[in-house]
Amino acid sequence: MSFEVSNPIPTPSINPPDIVRCAYTELVVTDLERSRKFYVDVLGLHVTEEDENAIYLRSLEEFIHHNLVLRKGPVAAVAALAYRVRTPEDVDTAEAYYKEMGCRTERRKDGFTKGIGDSVRVEDPLGFPYEFFYETEHVERLTQRYDLYSAGELVRLDHFNQVTPDVPRGRAYLEDLGFRVSEDIKDSDGVTYAAWMHRKQTVHDTALTGGDGPRMHHMAFATHEKHNIIQICDKMGALRISDRIERGPGRHGVSNAFYLYILDPDDHRIEIYTQDYYTGDPDNPTITWDVHDNQRRDWWGNPVVPSWYTEASLVLDLDGNPQPLTTRTETSEMAVTIGADGFSYTREPGEEKGFKVGSQL
Repeated sequence: MSFEVSNPIPTPSINPPDIVRCAYTELVVTDLERSRKFYVDVLGLHVTEEDENAIYLRSLEEFIHHNLVLRKGPVAAVAALAYRVRTPEDVDTAEAYYKEMGCRTERRKDGFTKGIGDSVRVEDPLGFPYEFFYETEHVERLTQRYDLYSAGELVRLDHFNQVTPDVPRGRAYLEDLGFRVSEDIKDSDGVTYAAWMHRKQTVHDTALTGGDGPRMHHMAFATHEKHNIIQICDKMGALRISDRIERGPGRHGVSNAFYLYILDPDDHRIEIYTQDYYTGDPDNPTITWDVHDNQRRDWWGNPVVPSWYTEASLVLDLDGNPQPLTTRTETSEMAVTIGADGFSYTREPGEEKGFKVGSQL
């Protein structure tokens, strides 16, 4: 690897599990009915089943039991970031892989949630609750249920985004796990601020964002077109909940995707995302962005609100307790792009550089 990793995570002697894609998130919410109104009535996710303690939701094109579990609990947090693996044997491999790293693991042959079979959950080396599973109950894929299709329809779970203090350390660990890097953000001193990593053939299944962690920055659902995202904004405005729109709509530089960030009733951040690009070739190049390029986060150069850099969801250990946070010691992306050190530039190097900072000051 071309970057220096401090305190590297040991690579197990066995091959990693073959991860297919990010599959679902289990969120702990403090008011289940209030969360149901947000995810079902506002965002239009489809209920697979529900009871007094949990709601199992899926996007339009999904055929596995769920992409999102809302579970009632005392503290809003993330209980699991779950990946589907290619074979039942890969669940065995995942368990052995993490045990060799010295991570805590828990295996349940009947799964941790309804609709999911034999699974292993781990407290990974970065402190995140990862799950790996193959067995799942199939449900109706709603692709051609146009009678159910809404103007802002969410069609797929696209990715997670994880906050961790040492991005190169996390990147090396995920590369050992079989992820590939599509894009990253660095500075001229070699500090890495973020990295986008994929298993499926899109820009990412997860991303690492530098900050105090472990925390979940956001989870993202995809739409077919950007007009679906605009409809969600219009709907939230009509419902007088536009204060829950945190950032966007806009277009990212990184990933090229059209985006919107919104906050659920517990302040879990949800991204609505569309129109990124294919990354499946073995020689797909990694795109590196300068942290001072004002178009890396928003292609139009619009400012990033401070809460987007600083706020994120707690994650739980396998006992259901919030993981303690480790402070990032390297400079923060927000500090180097809006602090005294330097405003972000918009024009290409060699030209007179334009600055667009706006409400960040």
